[in-house]
Amino acid sequence: MAATSFQRKTRAKNLQIAGSKPSLYNNQLLISSGIPSLDSILGGGLAVGSVLLVEEDNFGNYGRLLLKYFCAEAVMTGHSLLLSSADQSPDQIIKELPAPIIDDPGSVVTRPEEEGSEKMSIAWRYQHLPKFQSNPTTVKFGHYYDLTKVMDPALVNSCDCSCVGQTDLLDGDLNGVMNPKYRCLLKTIKEKIDRGGFSTAKVQEKRNILRIGIHSLGSPQWGENGGFCENHEDLDYSLPRFLLALRSILRTAFGVCIITIPTHLFKSATFVSRLERLCDTVVHLESFAGSDKEKNPAYKEYHGLFHIRQLPRLNSLTSHMPDTLDFAFKLRRKKFTIEKLHLPPELSDTASRPQEDAVPNLRPGVLSCGTVGSKSKLDF
Repeated sequence: MAATSFQRKTRAKNLQIAGSKPSLYNNQLLISSGIPSLDSILGGGLAVGSVLLVEEDNFGNYGRLLLKYFCAEAVMTGHSLLLSSADQSPDQIIKELPAPIIDDPGSVVTRPEEEGSEKMSIAWRYQHLPKFQSNPTTVKFGHYYDLTKVMDPALVNSCDCSCVGQTDLLDGDLNGVMNPKYRCLLKTIKEKIDRGGFSTAKVQEKRNILRIGIHSLGSPQWGENGGFCENHEDLDYSLPRFLLALRSILRTAFGVCIITIPTHLFKSATFVSRLERLCDTVVHLESFAGSDKEKNPAYKEYHGLFHIRQLPRLNSLTSHMPDTLDFAFKLRRKKFTIEKLHLPPELSDTASRPQEDAVPNLRPGVLSCGTVGSKSKLDF
């Protein structure tokens, strides 16, 4: 019997990195943003080697909160972290990270029937079954956090964290095609990737992921003046050049970057559109604080709208599309969630509604639908 040239196709071996998982859509390596609802919207998480742009709300509170979740997830997964901010001290942001809600695998799970004196009579046959315990060696993808508590400083110190503040963004060379602070930050990121072994060009026995968080990039504290000009001839393209260079560096590195930008301060819509095209994923936070929607009864269950401007197209011609693009976020006492926007069926029982389609009362004895001269809406 002649031998055939048929060979069984073998699957490529995925990298085993703590806090990451392969995508179900394009096999891209994903990490969690720290918000499970956001990971679900983006197709499972943030792709390694990509840039997420968060267009801040007017007061910047929710944009900073998303950045804290991202940094807190770096501590819980053991990833390296580089945090930069010119508006607020990066050390202060690290101190305000939310505390994780940890389920200790070694502890005994308390069931509802064991908390009180009376046992449940419905599930009596399951009382003597052994309790299931997850493998403590596996790293959980995505965690939940309590916003009412701050993370233990000892836990924060266990993370490889580098903070780049206002005083660190100094560059002696003022001549160039880019803002000196952007150029200094770009140089710091490049050195962090090379020294930490995050580049894909270097062969490493054990890989790790670098998380990069940049707070309120493009604000006046960064020395940005490009987006504040109405005349296109006076625009400074330092910020687009920085995003282009950063995206090029991350394409060849095990790193993910989240950038918050106050785009509402920019006067040029073309400039904002250019910034969005230079990032992989773009989301916009529209807070109800200080707007007319804050008093609108239709949005009483939410604190703002969550807009998806752009989704990444990695290793494919199309991107993952969620079921709907209508999302809203709410800030509860302990957590921040993003949900599908559900409007109430009726705003109130006494709400005035147009009565044009209502059928008027007919006079007794008049039952014809086509009576000449009749004002009935039943004429057809």
